[in-house]
Amino acid sequence: MLFCLIPGMIKAKEPKDTTYLLQEVLVTALQPNRDIIPAQTLSGEELHRLNSNSVADALRYFSGVQVKDYGGVGGIKTVNIRSMGTNHTGVVYDGVELGNAQNGQIDLGQFSLDNIEALSLYNGQKSEILQPAKDFGSAATIYMRIRTPVFNEGENYHARATIRTGSFDLLNPSALIELKLSERISASLSAEWVNSSGKYKFRYRRVNPAGELAYDTTAVRENGDINATRIELNTHGALNSGSWNFKVYNYNSERGVPGAIVNNVWRRGERIWDTNSFTQGRYTGFFGKFTTLNNIKYAFYRTHYVNNDDKQVKIDNLYKQKEIYFSSANEYAVTDRWSVSGSYDFMWNTLDADVYGFVKPDRISQFLSAATALNFSRIKVQASALATFIHDRIRGQEAPSDKHVFSPAVFMNGYPLKNKDFSIRLFYKQSFRMPTFNDLYYADMGNSKLSPERVTQYNIGLLYDHTSNRIISNARISADVYYNRVKDKIVAYPKGQQFRWTMLNLGLVDIRGVDVTGLLTVNPYMDFFLTVRGQYTFQRAIDVTNPADNYYRDQIPYIPRHSGSAVVNAQWRGWGLNYSWIYVGERYNQQENIRYNYTQPWYTSDVSLSKDLRFGKVNLRGLIEVNNLLSQDYDVILNYPMPKRNYRFTLTVEV
Repeated sequence: MLFCLIPGMIKAKEPKDTTYLLQEVLVTALQPNRDIIPAQTLSGEELHRLNSNSVADALRYFSGVQVKDYGGVGGIKTVNIRSMGTNHTGVVYDGVELGNAQNGQIDLGQFSLDNIEALSLYNGQKSEILQPAKDFGSAATIYMRIRTPVFNEGENYHARATIRTGSFDLLNPSALIELKLSERISASLSAEWVNSSGKYKFRYRRVNPAGELAYDTTAVRENGDINATRIELNTHGALNSGSWNFKVYNYNSERGVPGAIVNNVWRRGERIWDTNSFTQGRYTGFFGKFTTLNNIKYAFYRTHYVNNDDKQVKIDNLYKQKEIYFSSANEYAVTDRWSVSGSYDFMWNTLDADVYGFVKPDRISQFLSAATALNFSRIKVQASALATFIHDRIRGQEAPSDKHVFSPAVFMNGYPLKNKDFSIRLFYKQSFRMPTFNDLYYADMGNSKLSPERVTQYNIGLLYDHTSNRIISNARISADVYYNRVKDKIVAYPKGQQFRWTMLNLGLVDIRGVDVTGLLTVNPYMDFFLTVRGQYTFQRAIDVTNPADNYYRDQIPYIPRHSGSAVVNAQWRGWGLNYSWIYVGERYNQQENIRYNYTQPWYTSDVSLSKDLRFGKVNLRGLIEVNNLLSQDYDVILNYPMPKRNYRFTLTVEV
């Protein structure tokens, strides 16, 4: 009877033709355990629970990473990965690499975590063949991805305000607003202000080569103040066959340079004013089996450096950098398992300074890459080749010859088990770094004949990653063994007269290491989660340049043999307790591994307590942090003492 009635029911209630517009669904995911290339990732709540205020602070929890921290809120912070040098590390912000043609170093202390959604570190290169050609050129790359607005039904805006205060007279308010401009367009505006005196007590204790006590006193760190603002505007749009986004970024700061504590001198007269501005656009299009990714960027960096120290030569210099960058990457899926890609990048850099006799260099860089990827059930293979063409022009002198560099790479990842919980990965890659403008043209020091510094990398790794709905919800452990060889390393070398140096291709460094990481998440009952993350690194990075050198086969400066970190986080009914521990083993601050150059190991313990509350549509979070809980005295860089125990208090309101 039911089947007989159905035709009549359909006929009686037949609707008119209607078109329904379905709202866009944005899906974001990170799957480091499925990458061909070794990757470490911190994202979402896990990232923001760490006792970290900047990107540089968060990177300390990655294996194989050495952060050079010169102390304080405003201290310069750079990163060295697997002992290859800061200039071999690419830093990508929302899909476009950050640049500094003057010295090649990116100060990661300038980037706050307030607007960062995910932070990833890739050794080698990213596990995608659809990427700008320049991204294939770095020995390691840090990717920073900002928060993308996602609106539920009926939502048109999100707003968040944060106030942070604490030791060193810190005052750090920030705000974020996200707007839904239409069904396909959204925008976000993020702003932040950091102000701190940078003053903190430290103990200065030094022992002479004979083992006798030379200094032992307590002083206050001076000239470490900072006053900085950051503002960032992002616009995101969805198309029928792709997406686009546009960014405007500005960072302004005035800060003191506290300088090294030597010869009982506690205060320096150096100051730096930085203005970093850039605008960039990004378009991604999907057309059947063809995908295109295009970037464009303009950047302007202004640095004003003043040294008013009475005991040194007075300096007042202004440096200006400009950069124009364009990239087009294109991928074609030949079959479901085989893809190929080709990318072309163009970049123009120029540097101007009010220094007498400055040659005002400009550089045209072109990058051309080809890559392919094979994706089978049990094995993944990725190969790439990068050709780089560099042309420099300088004023009043003969320009150096053009430089052409070819860089191949091969990556493989296999899954011996059917469930793919266990994988084996390996890669081989050649990469390089071009001499910076300072290396080539710095007054009375540069050498325009320098060759690119080249790195050859070998890596083999094992990974076990298991996810379940049981008490142990996630267990992951990985181990990588690597060998890196840095050839034609650029070093500063004395040329006969005091205070007169030149840059030469002299260095050859042999690097061997092991990275081990682990993660365990336990959910014994519904409201309680416990996560333990740990990492350990062993590195033997020795100078093998010249057997006649006193430091031949000695560990290179500031690279510890042993280092590691551990993070324990507990979550229960809106409460969060986080404990972080970082250890850096003994090091040497000069090339010779002798007692006089020995730098002691150090470790720190940080703890934080947070509470989340919800009142209707308003979310509140309070956070109390105690950093360097045991008030350890330590230097990351010799004679740049770090803060003892310090505190930070944060209140966040989000609608």
